[in-house]
Amino acid sequence: MRALLDTSLLIARDAELMPDEGAISAASLAELHFGVHASRDERERERRLTLLGLCEAEFDPIPVDAAVARAWGALAAAAVARGLRPRRRAMDLLIAATAKVHALPLLTLDADMEPLAPDVDVRMLRAG
Repeated sequence: MRALLDTSLLIARDAELMPDEGAISAASLAELHFGVHASRDERERERRLTLLGLCEAEFDPIPVDAAVARAWGALAAAAVARGLRPRRRAMDLLIAATAKVHALPLLTLDADMEPLAPDVDVRMLRAG
C-alpha cells in the first residue's frame, strides 16, 4: 500500500509501522530541518541530522503546490468549524492536504491528526 507518512512516523523510526511504499510531504521535510536547528543538545542534533539525511536519501518529497494550497484552505476552514486552531496546526494541515490531494492514506502516530479524519483518510498507528 502506498501511503503518506506523517512526520511523527518518521521520527519514531519503527520499521514495523512502515508500509511497503511510503511517501512524504515537503512539509515533513521542513519539520525535520527545523528539528535539527531547534535542538540544543549536540547528540540529539546529530541523531536528528542522521534521520534527516536518511529521509532525504529515501524519499522524493511531494511538493506543496497550488492544489495542496487549495486543500489546505478547505481543511483549515473545516478545522475552525470544529473549534481547532489551524495556525497552530499549519504543518499538520499541509501534510494532511498533501495526502488528500494525492488520494493517499495518511499514516500517523499523532492524535492531533484524528480530527481531520472526516476530510482525509487518517490512519492512526500505535508505536510498538
